[in-house]
Amino acid sequence: MKNPDDIIAELLKHLDNNPGREGLRDTPKRYKKFLEEFINPEPPKITIFGGEGYDEMVLQTRIPFYSICEHHLLPFFGYGSIAYIPDEKIVGLSKLARILDHFSRRLQNQERITTEVAEFLQEAIHPKGVGVILEARHLCMEMRGIKKPETLTTTSAVRGIFKSDSRTRSEFIELVKASK
Repeated sequence: MKNPDDIIAELLKHLDNNPGREGLRDTPKRYKKFLEEFINPEPPKITIFGGEGYDEMVLQTRIPFYSICEHHLLPFFGYGSIAYIPDEKIVGLSKLARILDHFSRRLQNQERITTEVAEFLQEAIHPKGVGVILEARHLCMEMRGIKKPETLTTTSAVRGIFKSDSRTRSEFIELVKASK
């Protein structure tokens, strides 16, 4: 099996007419380190507490995330909003961002991240419902192809009461809009 540094160095030979110049000399090592760090996030360790009877929506908005498009190997990035209505358990607040980081930091597509976050939270604490909205800019769409800068792609996933009760879903959407 080839050394990743050698593969990246070979790619640079095809991309640049002077791949040995000072600015590119250590690029294979730096890029390999970035990929190893970015694509291998720690599994989210979530802290779960008793809900103490709390049964209203918990919502976090504007959670930044970064990912790499599995189709073009270009970044996409944006913000997530994650909500749930506890049944008997709640999670530590920082854990919502950790869950989003975990699922976004790999070769991905936005739709899958959205679904994985919702399913993970649903499985971890069995809330009455979960809602996830991601808004992202995709450099594969901005830098190549159609070349439409600053276009936002929005995806959503709803589970439980967010799916079955239109009032709960509407409250979630309105709270996300109000946070902008």
